[in-house]
Amino acid sequence: MALQISATNPEHPALLLELPWQLPLEEWPEHYLVPLPRGISRHVVRYARAGTEVVAVKELAERPALREYELLRSLDRLAIPAVDPLAVVTGRTDGEGGPLEPVLITRHLGGSMPYRSMFETTMRPATMHRLMDALAVLLVRLHLAGFAWGDCSLSNTLFRRDAGAYAAYLVDAETGELHPRLSSGQREYDLDLARVNISGELLDLEAAGALHPSVDPIEFGMEICARYQSLWDELTRTSVYPAGKHHYIDRRIRRLNDLGFDVAEMQIAHSSNGDTVTFVPKVVDAGHHQRQLLRLTGLDAEENQARRLLNDLESWMATQDDYAPGDPPPSSRLRSSRGYPHAARPEVLAHRWVRDVFRPTVRAVPLDLRGSMDPAEIYHELLEHRWYLSEQAQHDIGLDTAVEDYVTNILPKMRESLLPPAEAPTEPA
Repeated sequence: MALQISATNPEHPALLLELPWQLPLEEWPEHYLVPLPRGISRHVVRYARAGTEVVAVKELAERPALREYELLRSLDRLAIPAVDPLAVVTGRTDGEGGPLEPVLITRHLGGSMPYRSMFETTMRPATMHRLMDALAVLLVRLHLAGFAWGDCSLSNTLFRRDAGAYAAYLVDAETGELHPRLSSGQREYDLDLARVNISGELLDLEAAGALHPSVDPIEFGMEICARYQSLWDELTRTSVYPAGKHHYIDRRIRRLNDLGFDVAEMQIAHSSNGDTVTFVPKVVDAGHHQRQLLRLTGLDAEENQARRLLNDLESWMATQDDYAPGDPPPSSRLRSSRGYPHAARPEVLAHRWVRDVFRPTVRAVPLDLRGSMDPAEIYHELLEHRWYLSEQAQHDIGLDTAVEDYVTNILPKMRESLLPPAEAPTEPA
């Protein structure tokens, strides 16, 4: 069989042809590879450079490769956080014509880390709680979309910084199944697998001396269940309110928004005697603040980053002469400039904030000091540093002063930990 590359983008096959498909993945020469940290996998996985992109290449049998490729494409259409599928390569042969395993190719998720790399220095329990939160959110989002993971674990997840928290991304969809809707039994099975897998991974870290002494691996495995159940109940439970108390429904929707979810569809029913109203959020979409930020500014960020940037945007808008006092915040769907003839539209003010505040602030941080942080994370860090310095000085020190101090005194010390591993300085042998 001739070499075949099935790709999502017509430009990718030409770039991928440059890679040495006639060699088993374990034998690829170093000059093709990118030395990024890899998690534990049952398959051979390598990071390689294809044109200007870094890709993850995984060897596996043809049928599961094509199946995982289609599942990842489906998750992408559903806007679920997962690695981006690029291609499947089949028909590989070695120099003597012998068959080689097909490969699945995904785009490397910039700024992400596998959990084992994050534990190279002992991770504090508070940080581990944030990892569990991120993984619980990912699992809930998958289940809302009808996706049964079948192998939820830390090893099958990548984590990115998200404004003091983490965002979790699915890496391995090989065991997954997509359904119109999941039963309680399917969800509970996934959750039980997650509990067992996470406890086992943490026990492994404990045996290697990489786990904080106060962390109980079994308890942390149970924690994913509790955090998942709490979030699932909040997103799907039925609420019964007194008739006429419509603000109770608004309050429930705002609470879901605060968790980062939008109610795309709802069911509201009156009782037979008219005394009560039953409210059920039927379709809940994640990424509430992401969508609001993207709509207003064109900036694409993680959910917590977007929440932080929207808060800063709102504070900045309140200082502008053409801002309408008392107008709802920019993240509100009801916000408009109607009724304020001299007020600029929110989108106009948001564009001005991006042009005059966000971009100049991020550009003030030298590229060689940014490491793996994306612009939204840099801006969040600068806001945090501004707050810290202002607390010390007992007055607002301003963003320019915060940027100068952060670049001079903070980033140089953080540089090694922020740089991608391929660029981090190494100790002499």
